[in-house]
Amino acid sequence: MSDVDTIPGETNRDRQNAYALVIGIEQYRDTLPMAEFADRDAKLMGEYLTKVLGYQEENVVVRLNEKAARSDLEKYVEYWLPNRIEKDASVFIYFSGHGAPNPKTAEAYLVPYDGDPAFLDSTGYPLKRLYDKLAKLPAAEVVVVLDTCFSGAGGRSVIARGMRPVGLSIENPILASGNTVVLAASAGDQVASTYEQRGHGLLTYFFLKGIQGDAGRNNDGTLELAEVYTYLKPQVERVSRREFNNEQTPQLLGDPEKLRKGVRLIERSRP
Repeated sequence: MSDVDTIPGETNRDRQNAYALVIGIEQYRDTLPMAEFADRDAKLMGEYLTKVLGYQEENVVVRLNEKAARSDLEKYVEYWLPNRIEKDASVFIYFSGHGAPNPKTAEAYLVPYDGDPAFLDSTGYPLKRLYDKLAKLPAAEVVVVLDTCFSGAGGRSVIARGMRPVGLSIENPILASGNTVVLAASAGDQVASTYEQRGHGLLTYFFLKGIQGDAGRNNDGTLELAEVYTYLKPQVERVSRREFNNEQTPQLLGDPEKLRKGVRLIERSRP
């Protein structure tokens, strides 16, 4: 059992107008390598959202393994969210599992439970499509956390047989002017590692450690995404280099003005 598996007792104030979609795929339908601990990542992330970050249970959808097929991603991203999101709402999207590059188009894809890297057009979920759909929501802010990678070089990425790993951009132009902020596990040409000693994805482990209290909080009782990123980035880089002889550099992507204003994850109720 990892230290982050113990849920902190102190909770955020209730967030009535906040919605989350949490996806974790460790086991895939076809002969793809396991994305180790991805389902544990997602299950625990769902618990942190409801027990620490103040989300209402009915507003958090957690889909694991065979319940996270491409049709499930389409259903919840393209129908469930738009039917619920109103002005000033907050949205949190989390994906733990494999990503894949399309070497022909240099596009990044999320690989659902029934995904096949040889047929990404029909079985994968394009990252650009995700960003486009989220940008159309009337939400005040959208946070996307991706504990996956898209290089095809291993880690939490896969690639069609016979194809070479590629480096590609994981930032969509929409992010430059929209309300979506993305925390990605690594740069486009890197791999995202699992932290076997802790039983979670490397990004997810330190993200939750930050929420647990290791990321510095302002004296006003808030915890911002940028504070968590500032904490986890050197931690992920250090462990990846030391334990795996690998370079993994988390990315915080989005409109600079949105990032400057800050995205609050925790805002304590005042006594």
